[in-house]
Amino acid sequence: MDTSPRLRLRVMPGRLAICRLDASAPVPAWAMQTGFVSVTRTDRELSVVCDEARLPAGQRAEVGYVALEVAGPMPLSTTGVLASLAVPLRDAGVSIFAVSTYDTDYVLVKAALLHAAIAALEGAGHTVAPRSPELT
Repeated sequence: MDTSPRLRLRVMPGRLAICRLDASAPVPAWAMQTGFVSVTRTDRELSVVCDEARLPAGQRAEVGYVALEVAGPMPLSTTGVLASLAVPLRDAGVSIFAVSTYDTDYVLVKAALLHAAIAALEGAGHTVAPRSPELT
């Protein structure tokens, strides 16, 4: 019996970049504007996800990502959310970069694979909106 949650997601506007900086680097001002920003520091790296239009020339980054936002807020005790997204995307050959916040989860996929990602997620019982002209 499949007990995976059925989720509502929305495609967020814009294109994102996933950047890698040295662990000791300060959080760059170019990343800290309005919109979607995620900053994670470990003892080995500083990762920044931000609008790709803000990226300075020569910055080490992967570009061309789109974020799918899970409708929230969700209690932190909710289980199986990322698995219910990751498994059908894996099966469709769509790699992900996951970001979690206090209220919800985001799955970033390459914009070129957005149609395949939506089809896989809807095939798994999730709902993805909006169905805007740029997605057709």
